[in-house]
Amino acid sequence: MTEPGGTPATAPIGSRAAAEGYVEMVCFKHGPPQLQGVELEWTVHYADDPHRPLDADLLSKALGAHAPATLVPGSPQLPLGRGALVTVEPGGQVEISGAPSASVTRLIDDTAADAAELTSLLSAAGLVLGDHGLDAYRPPRRILTVPRYAAMERAFAQLGPHGPRMMCSTAGLQICLDAGEADQTATRWRALHDLGPTLVALFANSRRRTGEDTGWASARTEATFGTCAPFTEPPPLDGDPAAAWARMAMEAPVLCLRRGDNWDAPAGLTFGAWADGALPGDSPTYEDLEYHLSTLFPPVRPRGYLEVRYLDTQAGDGWIPPTVLLTALMSDPVLIDRAMAAAEPAAGRWFPAAREGLDDKLILQAARDVVDLGIEVLDRTGIGPDRLGPELVSDVATRLSRVVDDTQRRRAS
Repeated sequence: MTEPGGTPATAPIGSRAAAEGYVEMVCFKHGPPQLQGVELEWTVHYADDPHRPLDADLLSKALGAHAPATLVPGSPQLPLGRGALVTVEPGGQVEISGAPSASVTRLIDDTAADAAELTSLLSAAGLVLGDHGLDAYRPPRRILTVPRYAAMERAFAQLGPHGPRMMCSTAGLQICLDAGEADQTATRWRALHDLGPTLVALFANSRRRTGEDTGWASARTEATFGTCAPFTEPPPLDGDPAAAWARMAMEAPVLCLRRGDNWDAPAGLTFGAWADGALPGDSPTYEDLEYHLSTLFPPVRPRGYLEVRYLDTQAGDGWIPPTVLLTALMSDPVLIDRAMAAAEPAAGRWFPAAREGLDDKLILQAARDVVDLGIEVLDRTGIGPDRLGPELVSDVATRLSRVVDDTQRRRAS
């Protein structure tokens, strides 16, 4: 196995500077925006009692040959019918992720078919997918026993209650977009962050936790931001995003030291310090660095492409409106500028968005303007001749308008 640039994956990293350079090289890959992808995640519940703790053996049987090796060692992890792989998170949340597509229409069709297949597999075992970004019924409980999650759970538990919640009780909708040409990347990076508070509020649905009102419109966002602050919070957006991300990755704590059966890392060890020799006789490799990057959970994560991670999962096919909206808004530089202008009143207001949702006046203003712009351009994907059909455009526009209109009516009453 060789990393980009011809470096062996098992080669030791000699310094923090070398590690930073590698991160800058691999995390933002430049080129014309062509592809988009989506990953859907859900909590899993018993159909007859959503409060019951999930049984790992039952989930294994329900998924069958589609189960990942983290749940069933040695499983072939066969893809679903349209190609999506099923993965399982520490608390038993299931996720499907298919290949990216140059066609939004095809992406929606394939993802919807695989989601329906997963729903059928679980239903046969008396299980159902959750409708919210946070388990509204049960406290966090880890059912995967692999070393990665054991180490992460112990590390997060030292920082407060949010880490176990994020690992075992949250479910998100992830939308993946190309980073764009080198001269566009910084703007696309900023735009996805500037739009973040508005979109968090528009699609927030995780107010309840273990049966009680948390006081947060998106308690999933509260849990994620609180897991390992500031590394799970929005980053500074000034300067070169690749350099800033590389610095943040070096300053983030190592959560998993993949040595032996116990992967606990020394308290306070950062990757930058490790690369600079903090553990005599044990230098990290490029494989270790890639693994470290997979343990970072910011609102937008660069993985060569840009992985938007800040949205609550949606009930049923509710993932389609945010996917289409964000893809359309990011479809060309002129629209990106207009989207940033529309979102400007809410830009940076992540915590008010997560706590108050659309009840925050500035965020509601931004949401109205972003939705109006989105509806205007919903048939745009920016990818060649691909256009969404009129029925889908009309349905998405209606659903987006309803979110804002319902809030305005409620505030006026």
